Amino acid sequence: MIRGLIAFAAAVAALACASFEAAAEQPVKHRVGFISRSSESGSRPVVGAFRDELRKLGHAENENLAMEWRWANGRVERLAELAAGLARARVEVIVAPGTVETRAAQQATRSIPIVMVNVGDPVNSGFIRSMARPGGNITGLSFIFPELSAKQLEFFTAGLPGVSTIAVLWNPSNPSHPPALRSLERAAAALGVEVRPVSSPFADDLEHAFAKVSASGTKALFILGEPRIFQQRTRLAELARKHGLATMFNLREHVEAGGLMAYGVHFPELYRRAAVYVDRILKGANPADLPVEQPDKFELVVNLRTARALGLTIPPSLLLRADSVVE
Repeated sequence: MIRGLIAFAAAVAALACASFEAAAEQPVKHRVGFISRSSESGSRPVVGAFRDELRKLGHAENENLAMEWRWANGRVERLAELAAGLARARVEVIVAPGTVETRAAQQATRSIPIVMVNVGDPVNSGFIRSMARPGGNITGLSFIFPELSAKQLEFFTAGLPGVSTIAVLWNPSNPSHPPALRSLERAAAALGVEVRPVSSPFADDLEHAFAKVSASGTKALFILGEPRIFQQRTRLAELARKHGLATMFNLREHVEAGGLMAYGVHFPELYRRAAVYVDRILKGANPADLPVEQPDKFELVVNLRTARALGLTIPPSLLLRADSVVE
């Protein structure tokens, strides 16, 4: 009997020891929030890059990392509620892709670190004190949207010799678009072309917007980028073909979907860099001391198949400058 009790006690002790060791071996599980005005399906390319980079840095989702995904599905008015929910969930970092997401996150918390991915003017937007020393709980990545738009217009006109009028599809409710439009108007004056703004606040109005551009006789359409436009890239290419419009975008994915040209940063790379910021913050870095990065690599992509369908001949001089050509 005594021997049996001793054996039982030894077994219990061994089990307790094993349980303790297993618990000790469990990795620290971090909790990261992600808030977006877009949908999960429309964000797969960039989210895939973000997840992949986190994994390379040692943060595997559902293993030692818990991701709290919050999607507004185009309903920007829901962002404040979603950001407040992330703050209540006590995530360690909030990733905010654009200006409206960063604003919602900032209003929800002044203590939880926020990593912005794509904000055009973070200083004047009141998110940071300076690019070198953000000074608060927000850091991340930014690129100068207005200057990029001017360079896009330069390439667009170079690809369409003789063009005199270019329509510009823009969203007046997007805070990055008015300064970009002003930059385009200045660049157009220097290039000797006229830009005609076409307002389209919602992606659902695209059919009407394209019909309006087509009816004006303009055959060139410059589209200012935003997440909802990105989600509609296949539809945009279809509408451009239907109305015989040459198009300029800011992302290569639009060209791969059938648009004519794109010039801009490679967005998946921005999200990989955002993952690096998340990693550094999870390891103890203070966002106030992490300088805001600006991309230094841009790419020009041209779709020759679309050009042929539109009856256009892209000048060889421009093709030589292209980083990628879709045949």
